[in-house]
Amino acid sequence: MKLRAQTRRPHHETIIALIDVVFFLLVFFMLIGRMEATAPFDVVPPIAQTGSDLPAGGLAISVDNDGALALGDTLVEHDALLAHVAEAITHQPDKLIRVTANGSTRLQQVLPLVAEIEALGAKEVALVVTPDPT
Repeated sequence: MKLRAQTRRPHHETIIALIDVVFFLLVFFMLIGRMEATAPFDVVPPIAQTGSDLPAGGLAISVDNDGALALGDTLVEHDALLAHVAEAITHQPDKLIRVTANGSTRLQQVLPLVAEIEALGAKEVALVVTPDPT
């Protein structure tokens, strides 16, 4: 009896399926991820009674209940914040400045900051609020 060895056909590894999976994962995480910096402390804005959607981009400033300030995701002192805002405004005069504060933060902590930012030459300062759920 004569046994023949099986002829091996070349095994074609396809990496296309793996590339598709990696691409879908990349798109998935880009869609669910937050694309802007978050404050180093918890900020829950007040609920809006009226208003419109906030445009994306700009400079994000956060104010905590005790008056702590953050620029993007970094805690900063008041003077350093104003210096950074002034520099940003000189480079881009139309830059949007977004101020986010807790709903329980007193207006005496937020409004003077907004006035100082406007005095630096900011053309648009927006107070971030939570949309009314109704």
